[in-house]
Amino acid sequence: MACDTGSKPIEENKTVINNENKIQENNKKENQMSSSLVLRKAPEFKMEAYDSKSGHYVEVKSEDYKGKWHVVCFYPADFTFVCPTEIAAMNAKYDEFQELDVEILAVSTDTKFSHKRFVETEPLLEGLKLTIGADSTGAVSRAFGVMIEEEGVALRGRFLINPEGTVVAQEVQAPMVGRNVNEFLRQVKAWQHAEKTGEVCPAGWVPGKKTLPVNTDVEQMTGRVGDYITIDEILS
Repeated sequence: MACDTGSKPIEENKTVINNENKIQENNKKENQMSSSLVLRKAPEFKMEAYDSKSGHYVEVKSEDYKGKWHVVCFYPADFTFVCPTEIAAMNAKYDEFQELDVEILAVSTDTKFSHKRFVETEPLLEGLKLTIGADSTGAVSRAFGVMIEEEGVALRGRFLINPEGTVVAQEVQAPMVGRNVNEFLRQVKAWQHAEKTGEVCPAGWVPGKKTLPVNTDVEQMTGRVGDYITIDEILS
């Protein structure tokens, strides 16, 4: 697939996942999940959650995010060590995500009661604004392909989903190393710019830097990208 083809989703059978571990199939054919969800429609889900901003238990579902940029961010477990650092980092950038009209849903396989206590006791989570989904059966983690069955927890999986419901970026890591929220925020800005303009963003792109206008100069650019941008500009 060329890098100028946009984010048109790959067609596949549709499944709806809820936290009672039931799968409603709209096609009799067995749905075989790819190792990547990129360019596929994000799985639909419904689960209980803890809304840190209001301090109340709520229900969250994929329908709530329809028509919005949003990120579903899985982490292994409450009351662990790397996890609160990641959650706190995402929360520190919460207002910047909101300025970009991006909603954030954190998810682990802990219960909503565990989430509440975790937020109340962990100093790094003071003032948390995020909603944390309670995937207590692991159904949602399995749907996104990040469930560690032997341990009953999720990998560090982060999925950026556009307003059409298509996954445009995912990052999945083993539990030992945390992710970089600044890099993720950069990717969000790049994706929003690319989808709005039809231009493509070179490595490390941030607003104000050069894009590659393949939507207007694709023939001239073929094999001559270095005429448009230098490695120093890419790395600056």
